[in-house]
Amino acid sequence: MIAVSYLKSKYEKYETIKLINNSNADLIHVDLMDGLYVENKNFTIEEVLNDLKDTTKPLDIHLMVNNPEIYIPDLAKLKPFAITFHLDGTSNPLEVIDLIKDYNIKVGIAINPNEEKFILDDYLDIIDYVLIMSVVPGKGGQMFIKEVLNKVKELENKNLLIGIDGGINESTIIYLKDYKIDIVVSGSYVCMSDNYNKSINILRYKLNDYL
Repeated sequence: MIAVSYLKSKYEKYETIKLINNSNADLIHVDLMDGLYVENKNFTIEEVLNDLKDTTKPLDIHLMVNNPEIYIPDLAKLKPFAITFHLDGTSNPLEVIDLIKDYNIKVGIAINPNEEKFILDDYLDIIDYVLIMSVVPGKGGQMFIKEVLNKVKELENKNLLIGIDGGINESTIIYLKDYKIDIVVSGSYVCMSDNYNKSINILRYKLNDYL
């Protein structure tokens, strides 16, 4: 699946979301940053709820925040496909996992480039999704970190969705050859282009060609 993030775009936010929603993307990837877990802060919960209330595509929500449990009840109103959080953003990961599950939403844990796979070991049997960050979280338009693909190999035998997020474009997507990856998140490559469907189709072609 191709998930498109609107973190960085050549268009205004609302227009970008509309373009993604009307494109052939599989998911809208929603990055929410609080300015505490990461340096930048982007949207309030109120903005997210308002901006996405009329979208029809499934939402893939990525919380780059401290205390993600605060956000989940409101975000659940959008009935997202998945909500993903970072283990070091909470003192009680099990509470966050249970809360997301209570809303019948897929649970994801994101792992940063400098983190090792073993931090996930206690949770792999109770979550649905691992989002492997291929850039340092917090801003769009960064370079792809190829070394994180080693973590994909370590997770391929698990009954999990595996996603890659960050620095994905028509050149870097070829690095995904021979890896089991279910969701590819691309932001600026699509949203800085003039034709979203063309950019998404190029990614799909490369995936089908190389995987």
